[in-house]
Amino acid sequence: MKIWTSEHTFKHPWETVVQAAWQKYPNPMNPSVVGIDTVECSVEKPGKLLMHRILSTEWGWPNWVTSLIGFNGACYVSEHSEVDLSNKLMKLESRNITLSNLVTIDERITYIPHSTDPNSTVLKSESYVTVKGVPMTSYLEDTIKKTMSSKAGQGRQAIEWVISKFKEETYDLKRKTREEFDGMTRFSSL
Repeated sequence: MKIWTSEHTFKHPWETVVQAAWQKYPNPMNPSVVGIDTVECSVEKPGKLLMHRILSTEWGWPNWVTSLIGFNGACYVSEHSEVDLSNKLMKLESRNITLSNLVTIDERITYIPHSTDPNSTVLKSESYVTVKGVPMTSYLEDTIKKTMSSKAGQGRQAIEWVISKFKEETYDLKRKTREEFDGMTRFSSL
């Protein structure tokens, strides 16, 4: 088993980062995620959202991996999430469904407000990779761990991308509203 951990601070408030995390896919930084299906969604108590989603991914495995495991199709991941507004905590726990008899990837992610800067959010991630029943177990675990590190950077970029889209949309909405208001003002003064 290999363990991978990371921590990153976003220079945005918790509410903004959490909203962006929900809308992270699809994004140009990680085109391998091709679909998200909500299996279950509920509100446990006021301000606490629970959700179970299935993510569909297409990785385009290298030929040597395909020949080793005999698979090159879509992969599915089960993701359970919890957003607790009163405690400002978002937790995501995911596990691969596809090929879980050979490779198990358990990932836990949390988003919490920064302890000293209310306009920043801390992302903590830890993943556990276990490969079993195939040759070169340690090598494959290391390869997957390196890939996860690269993908984590893309995930952070994707959240920043979504936040920038929010800002663009807000700016466009303000501009269009101003133009409409100015047009109505000119019309009413005639």
